[in-house]
Amino acid sequence: MSFETSRIGRKCERAVVTAYQELRGVGQPDMQAFAACTTLYRIHHPESSVTEARRLVAEWIDHHVIRQAQGQTNGCNC
Repeated sequence: MSFETSRIGRKCERAVVTAYQELRGVGQPDMQAFAACTTLYRIHHPESSVTEARRLVAEWIDHHVIRQAQGQTNGCNC
């Protein structure tokens, strides 16, 4: 399930995807890893609602980890 995160431009997006992969890699269940990554995103962006954070984290995980797609994703400008 490894994905090279160095090509991700946004710092928070890279941090979220890296954290998700590492948590899953040490055996954390999907939903616990997802919840931790949502919290991580909100630490970087406290202005974001829980709903918005969950949506972005889910999109990033789906894009980078599940589909291993190329290209831009929606999100912040950091």
